[in-house]
Amino acid sequence: MAFESLSEKLNAAFKKLRGKGRLKEADIKEAMREVRLALLEADVGFKVVRDFINTVSERSLGKDVLESLTPAQMVIKIVNEELCALMGASSAKIEISSKPPTIIMLIGLQGAGKTTNAAKLAAYMRKHNSKNPLLVACDIYRPAAIEQLKTVGKQLDIPVFDMGTANPVDIAKASITHANKQGNDLVLLDTAGRLHIDDELVDELKKIKSAVNPAEILLVVDAMTGQDAVNAASAFNDALGIDGVILTKLDGDARGGAALSVRAVTGKPIKFSGTGEKLDQIEPFHPDRMASRILGMGDVLTLIEKAEQAFDEKKASEMAEKLMKNKFTLSDFYEQLTQVKSMGGLSDIAGMLPGIDAKALAGASVDESVMSKTEAIILSMTQQERNDPSVLNSSRKKRIAAGSGTAVVDINRLLKQFEAMQLMTKQMTKGKLPAMFGGKGRKGMFGM
Repeated sequence: MAFESLSEKLNAAFKKLRGKGRLKEADIKEAMREVRLALLEADVGFKVVRDFINTVSERSLGKDVLESLTPAQMVIKIVNEELCALMGASSAKIEISSKPPTIIMLIGLQGAGKTTNAAKLAAYMRKHNSKNPLLVACDIYRPAAIEQLKTVGKQLDIPVFDMGTANPVDIAKASITHANKQGNDLVLLDTAGRLHIDDELVDELKKIKSAVNPAEILLVVDAMTGQDAVNAASAFNDALGIDGVILTKLDGDARGGAALSVRAVTGKPIKFSGTGEKLDQIEPFHPDRMASRILGMGDVLTLIEKAEQAFDEKKASEMAEKLMKNKFTLSDFYEQLTQVKSMGGLSDIAGMLPGIDAKALAGASVDESVMSKTEAIILSMTQQERNDPSVLNSSRKKRIAAGSGTAVVDINRLLKQFEAMQLMTKQMTKGKLPAMFGGKGRKGMFGM
């Protein structure tokens, strides 16, 4: 999980402060020394750390903090505010052109994930901004780059424009004409990368920029490369003038230093972050929410948004109604499990809950093999058996086991889980169920 190591060290430093009734200047200096070490170990740039510590120290040594009844909380509040400021204060959105199409140019080094994130961003903008995107293959150098873009485009049902190995500038210009004819109001240019920035690459990118005048130039950087990502961001910004950053593989970097440094170094916001390998795992970067997660305060807003995307309000209400009338079937049970699974691993969810130790659930997730067995078992049942599991006698269970490639013991285990859930819901009061399952105008968070 991103910032896991940093979060642990900061919370250890603040725990010492909370143990003191009144804070002295020496207490704050000691805490800031630990915060400095934590940030440096998280691969945050030295200059960024120095400026951050100076600002926090100056504010923390003020009269209002030292004489406060809860000085430790005041210091944490200051650190939270300065972390937000360091990452950009508020989330930055994609600039939409007044005259379509909106052209977004994705740039970056090889291996950062430009092609995949071009597709991810296109799908996100289609879903959340009602855009009709077109992906454009401008990377004619990397082997199979065009085919990769076509593959992810096909998976997401997003059209891809390519002209083989023609001049990338001509491809970019032709794609705008094509987009106007086809009614695409969003064009995403997947440009070439290199192992390092060179004059040839920069020259080509400048020509594309001049030819199509993009509304946004987004730099895709790999969070796991730490300060190298920040250096690349600085170099690309000096050469082209970027408008924002997409930070990929943030879920795989326990340190997170790039996220804390890139804004301070370039002055340009992180607009999106990649949170996994799946094509829907991209989300807007919210500095305030990220700061809250770093300090162990959770990120309930993002958790609610994930839940709202995973659970359909109408279905949630129907599910509540079924439970109220004790008509919840095995088909409904399976549907709820798959929706919980779509929200991600348990450690990711735990990291968004205040006061929960996400590390204790590291690697925990909905077991794929159990999910596969559950699906196979339920799909091997007749509609009558799904609606009324009480009819499942020994011979029926053997038939289902043979049809699903499982054992009778797996079927019995599933039935016990289902019965336990039914028993739990019977014990709940009538007033609580709708709130949990999305009734009375609310969207249920877990639907189960």
